[in-house]
Amino acid sequence: MLDLGAGTGKLTLGLTALGLDVTAVEPDPEMRAELERVVPSAKSLAGQAERIPLPDAAVDAVFVGQAFHWFDVPVAMTEIGRVLRPGGVCVPMWNYEDESVPWVAEFTELGRDGARRPASTEDMREVTNPAFEPFEIERFHHAQRRTAESLVETIATYSQVIVSAPAESAALLGRLRQFLTENPATADGEFDLPLVTTALRARRR
Repeated sequence: MLDLGAGTGKLTLGLTALGLDVTAVEPDPEMRAELERVVPSAKSLAGQAERIPLPDAAVDAVFVGQAFHWFDVPVAMTEIGRVLRPGGVCVPMWNYEDESVPWVAEFTELGRDGARRPASTEDMREVTNPAFEPFEIERFHHAQRRTAESLVETIATYSQVIVSAPAESAALLGRLRQFLTENPATADGEFDLPLVTTALRARRR
C-alpha cells in the first residue's frame, strides 16, 4: 500500500494498524521525520504525487488523506496509474466537520472567516484518466472526543491560521474558544465532534 502525501503519518498509522505493508511518500522533510518517529514500521520516502519514487505496478492501493487537492491532478493520476497494479485502487479521502449538525455548522462558519475549502469532492467525480474506471464516492459519519482547548489547539495548526497576522489569528481563536465555552453542546468539558469522512475510489483498469 502507498500513502501518498502522507504528512506526519496519521493515515499511515491507521493503515499499519490494519497489518498492511505501507510505503509513505512525503515531500516535506520535517513532516517525514515526524512520520518516521510515529510509524517506524512504514517505509518512508521523499517524493511527490507527480513523481512517485516507486517502480511500475508496485502497489495494490494508493491512499491519499487530505492532500489530493494539492496535486497537479492530471499528472498525478497518470503517475498513480503507473505505480498501481491492474485492479488496484486510488482512494483520496477528506475529513470534515459534519455541518448537518447546527452547532457544528455555526462553529465552522465562524472559523472559516472568508477562507474556502479545497475543491469540492463532488468535482473529483469529473476527473477522468484512461488508466482508471470512474471515481465512486461514499461518506462515513463518525466523531472525535474533544475538549474546547484541544479543538482550538488543532485549529491553530491550520494553514489559514498560521499564515494570518498574529493579531488576526489570536482574534479568530478567541472567537472560537468563546463559542465552545458558551455553546451548550460543548461547554461542559469533553464532547463529541461530529465528522464526515468523504472517500472516493477509482479502480485501475
